Amino acid sequence: MKPTDFAKHLTLFLSDYLPAQKNVSRNTIKSYRDTFKLFIRYFQEKEGIPTEKLTMDKVSSDRIIRFLEWVEKERGCSISTRNLRLTAIHSFFRYAQAEDPGSLFYFQKVIAIPVKRTRKNLVEHLSADGIRILLKQPDRSSTRGRRDLTLLSTLYDSGARVQELIDLHVSDFISGQNAVLILTGKGNKMRRVPLMKNTARLLEAYISENRLDQLHKKEYPLFTNNQNNKLTKEGVAYILSKYAKQGHEVSDTVPLKVKCHMLRHSKSVHLLQAGVNLIYIRDFLGLPSLFSYPET
Repeated sequence: MKPTDFAKHLTLFLSDYLPAQKNVSRNTIKSYRDTFKLFIRYFQEKEGIPTEKLTMDKVSSDRIIRFLEWVEKERGCSISTRNLRLTAIHSFFRYAQAEDPGSLFYFQKVIAIPVKRTRKNLVEHLSADGIRILLKQPDRSSTRGRRDLTLLSTLYDSGARVQELIDLHVSDFISGQNAVLILTGKGNKMRRVPLMKNTARLLEAYISENRLDQLHKKEYPLFTNNQNNKLTKEGVAYILSKYAKQGHEVSDTVPLKVKCHMLRHSKSVHLLQAGVNLIYIRDFLGLPSLFSYPET
């Protein structure tokens, strides 16, 4: 059976255009791939079109709107998830219109599908007191406690995304009078963020204690688990949740449930409260705009 134009466009979009031409992150590619897994499943189950017969002319704007309604209502997803799926579809059709200009009118009808508006929530964050109490929870007398304190301090002080934190290597920390951390963000874009002296001292002590300052260890992951493997997002979330529960017992300035992105949000809010320029905050966080929340 001859491959369809949809199959050709989608394969090249995921395997070449996104990673090679647009240089987007692995997480973004995974998210887009998940969108099209659902997309194909929807067309099979709800539109009665098997994958091998799914062509670009059958992927109409009306059917895509029905797909989005299915994502939201039948699968019980949030509006933000619905909009995330639509973002992936928009990106795919922008790519397709350049590859097949003969169908430009139909592709642009899809691109014109608007995102669904949702009520904007206040950015979830901890107060300065809440951060101080949270950071008092790890046991400094134990090796694990010192690691956890260093990890949480770094996550907050650098404003790093959790993926940026777990991707850190020992060599990404540059100590000294004006210590900085080199973060690799979305699209493999790198930025240097300054660290407060307390965080820098914690990192210096942590690296020295674990002998990570040896030359052959410079490219080791900065934070590791019991098996000396790079921490996962789930591992960082577990550590944060553990100390959030302890901190909540001390003061309600620490919510019972604290998610990783809340430390990043907290840093941005505290910088704003300190009168720091919005453009600096944007660059510090590695944001394309100042209103890119929510994110993980």
